[in-house]
Amino acid sequence: MAKSNREKRAERAARAKAERAERLRKEKQRRRLTYGGVGLALALVVGLAVWWVSNSFEIDETAAVPDGATSSYGLKVGEANAEREVVIYEDFICPACRSFEEAFDGTLETAVEDGTATVEYRVLNFLDRFGDYSERSANAFAVVLDAAGPEVAKEFHDILYAEQPPEDYEEQSADDADYPDDAWLIEKAVEAGAEESAVADGIEDLAFADWVANGVKAASSEGIQGTPTVLVDGQAIEQDQLPAALE
Repeated sequence: MAKSNREKRAERAARAKAERAERLRKEKQRRRLTYGGVGLALALVVGLAVWWVSNSFEIDETAAVPDGATSSYGLKVGEANAEREVVIYEDFICPACRSFEEAFDGTLETAVEDGTATVEYRVLNFLDRFGDYSERSANAFAVVLDAAGPEVAKEFHDILYAEQPPEDYEEQSADDADYPDDAWLIEKAVEAGAEESAVADGIEDLAFADWVANGVKAASSEGIQGTPTVLVDGQAIEQDQLPAALE
């Protein structure tokens, strides 16, 4: 018996419905595979990022530590019971750090002498892209601290800023920059009060380079992104806020 038009339309509608259902099923399956692949790729990216971050900040526990250094990779001066705690992240090749020292060294010295504050200098080698002086000077600072103690290390610190290479060194490439050599660093260490025989080998051999690197990792893990960075009682401040913060 011939099918009526109504029956034919019903069959076509049923086939179309079945085809739509099949297309939807395949589309859902495709999306699951796509999203699953994306999710797997994302998980791999996240996993690699976590691995990179954890390894980037991983401290080398075998690094030699200079005598007199704090556990936070710095030199601290001042009375332990002082009311305020100042932390300064610096780089010896950083022109802005020199400007900070010129502007506020007297303020910090007064705060230390009258018992208002302790000051911890954490020297980093953030600017190694301009040459190796950043690392060598930070290492020399650690060598002087280890060999001659905090007072001489602070004097060495002050000399390195007073005689910092000119700012236009930042305009040069790492290969072209004519930075002070190790002999100059040894000379300045002796000028600060260290014995040449006590510091020469450590400066030339980068005895505390791994400790300096650990300091950079620790600073980076704490969100320090540039120098100078100044903290008072754990809070970052603008440089010109320092006098008021010490009141």
